[in-house]
Amino acid sequence: MMPAYFFAHGAPSIVLENNGYTALLKSFKEQTPKPKAIVLFSAHWEQAVQTVGAAPVYSTIYDFSGFQDELYQMTYPAEGKRQLSEDIQALFAEHGISSVLDEERGLDHGAWAVLKLLYPDADIPVIALSVNRHLNNEQQYEIGKALAALREQDVLLIGSGGTVHNLRRLNWQSEGIDEWAESFDNWLQSKLEAWDLPALFNYREQAPFAQEAVPTNEHFIPLLLAMGSGDKLRQASLIHRSYQFGNLSLSCWKFN
Repeated sequence: MMPAYFFAHGAPSIVLENNGYTALLKSFKEQTPKPKAIVLFSAHWEQAVQTVGAAPVYSTIYDFSGFQDELYQMTYPAEGKRQLSEDIQALFAEHGISSVLDEERGLDHGAWAVLKLLYPDADIPVIALSVNRHLNNEQQYEIGKALAALREQDVLLIGSGGTVHNLRRLNWQSEGIDEWAESFDNWLQSKLEAWDLPALFNYREQAPFAQEAVPTNEHFIPLLLAMGSGDKLRQASLIHRSYQFGNLSLSCWKFN
């Protein structure tokens, strides 16, 4: 069974950087069997109804401003896979989850910046999936769980977001790690490794510095979505964790 992964996508400029985290992403394809397709939830695609990408070829969305000119020249023309999009809709329907297809929307930077590091040739079909911040955490987990069968078909499921993602608290000159950010991530690690769903579903009340780490939940949701797809074996492994700008968490979690 293909593992599922959560990747923090950091700032859009991550695709231009050379550090321990980007080295991990660039080496990923050498360490992982090539998937038949990639299904990716991005924190930057929010919809009130679960939406499934169905574009024949994805355009590249530059949903940011003020970054290097080079970023605005990058493209990631991945192809879609209509049959897989429809199969995903069927899986959602089996689990009582309403969904719609979107044949127009391209890939936002939460998707293409990660994918360009993982698979720079854009030679694997991609299905982009939206997130909905208004669902509760158990519902997020159930959405991921609904897609578990895809992993048995050599489909790579990815959640792209960030565990500590508070743009107002970033220190662009800092080379250290803010204690509050590390404290939250340490708590999160312990609960993920123990697969402690009651604690994770109530992280806002139980985790230290949860309000600082997750001021809004759209970047945290993809972690629960990826985790949900691993409900059968319930094995979580932290592959990497580092920080930029004092508290922007760059983490990778693997769910078997």
